[in-house]
Amino acid sequence: MYTKLSNIKITFINMPLRETASPNVPPEGPAILASIVRQYGGEPSIVDLNAYRIKDDLAKNRGLQNGRHLTFDEARSLIRQHLNNVGDQDVIAFSGKITTLRWQEEIAKIIREEQPDCFLVTGNGLATEINRGLFNWIPELDAIGRSEGDDIIINICQDAKIIRDMGWSKAIKSGKLSKFFVDEVNGRPRFVYEGDRPKNLDLIPYAAWDLFESDPYGHNILEDYIKVPVWGTEANNSSATPFRMKRSLTTVSSRGCPYSCAFCYRGSQGERNYGMRSPEHLAKQIRGYVDDYNLDFIGFPDDNFAVDKKRIAKLPEVFEEWGIGHMRWGTHTRMDEADERLIDMAKSGCVYIGFGAESADEHTLTLMKKGGFILKNGITPTKINGSTYNFPNTMMNAVRNCRDTNIHGNCTWIMGYPGEGLEHLKTSVAFIKWQQEFWTNGLVSGTEEYQNAYDSVNRRMFTATAYPGTEMWKVVKDKLTEYYDISFDKYLHPICDDKFHAYVLELDDATKVLNDKNGNPINFGNMPMDQFLQAREYADSDQLEKILDM
Repeated sequence: MYTKLSNIKITFINMPLRETASPNVPPEGPAILASIVRQYGGEPSIVDLNAYRIKDDLAKNRGLQNGRHLTFDEARSLIRQHLNNVGDQDVIAFSGKITTLRWQEEIAKIIREEQPDCFLVTGNGLATEINRGLFNWIPELDAIGRSEGDDIIINICQDAKIIRDMGWSKAIKSGKLSKFFVDEVNGRPRFVYEGDRPKNLDLIPYAAWDLFESDPYGHNILEDYIKVPVWGTEANNSSATPFRMKRSLTTVSSRGCPYSCAFCYRGSQGERNYGMRSPEHLAKQIRGYVDDYNLDFIGFPDDNFAVDKKRIAKLPEVFEEWGIGHMRWGTHTRMDEADERLIDMAKSGCVYIGFGAESADEHTLTLMKKGGFILKNGITPTKINGSTYNFPNTMMNAVRNCRDTNIHGNCTWIMGYPGEGLEHLKTSVAFIKWQQEFWTNGLVSGTEEYQNAYDSVNRRMFTATAYPGTEMWKVVKDKLTEYYDISFDKYLHPICDDKFHAYVLELDDATKVLNDKNGNPINFGNMPMDQFLQAREYADSDQLEKILDM
């Protein structure tokens, strides 16, 4: 073990995500960074604010059957108890997506009151998408960390140590601070750390899950995560399964994405720089998971697990060598990757694949920049409810290939994409209907087996949302100005003023309909507002078939 971070204490604080869903995926990013800090002699700890869903009258009155988030006062008490346990911290590091802005603003105030002298930094999606403008919204910050944090976490801790030992003024004059010091911003010294991809992902240590085995009050939140299914109806997310899991855990096997779908922002996970871990590195980790936590399912929440055919081909042999050939697992792939690769995936234990279908319509897929790989195999006219719809063969083949290999294929959907009209949305709804007919074909209606197959087809839909840094953001630039008075610089970057701030605060749930500056609902698609809201209501109330009759 190295000692360059000895006597450095750092607390990672993970921010809450979608309140309506049970927390089922522990934050591997902060847990990996904690392991790296340990390797260099530091003392890491983690406060996971997303781990809690409180079931009380307040949650009941709000219709939150899975429980509510902590209040800000409850979060303060949790953080205060944590600090009582571990002592003053040299670094406190936030982790959270762009949807966590409101939380980060409030927790930053709490941290400055509780730990006024700590080095406060934020990373992950919010920091990467907003960049330096975040200093305007969270003035308590000393630094932001963009993109991946595996290498820059050492720089962060070393800079914090220099500042702690020398004081700000002497540290700045010493020339010992890292290259990421950017001088004063809004009257305060600031750092902007630019993370990069480690060359070999196999050299990154496994997540420090032991830090989740006792929260500030002694509760084992890792067990809570393990008991909530990664995917399935019990997880209350968009990933349906025909089977159940009792004890599951996740790990990311690859980073980055070599593709460029127009609605997706990849900046916090390596952008288009794709990298992956070896089968051996995965197998060793899963072996440890099974031995330590008695799991019956492993989730790889990668966006593109199956990009490399050679890695897929090695999985059955390697997993068998490590004695985990029996372990069920699932992941995400593109639908054009659901080819002969599924055979080896199934042999190595894969029983679930999530597909980001998003739309089944040729027009919408082209606008989303997904048409190139989904439409390349042509279109098949298919009758659903007496009407004919044109379905991409790639999508239909992916579903068929999954059934042939005993893998459940789940599709996620987006409605209201720029340029999408009602007729295009109907094609997606019809494809969902086709899936239900496909998976229940040959089963007796009314039986448990039939109902299970029918219910395991995802019918939920996200609402198309413009996230900063995406291609969609550029497409709807004029609407953003109209709806929110957002201003842009000459590079089409948003000006981080109060108007843009108000918009980002709206981005807290990908299923909801956004409201404009006057509180009126908006949509970025081509449907008239009354039509869009009716379709959204049908989607939310699980009456998708009614969209076909609109």
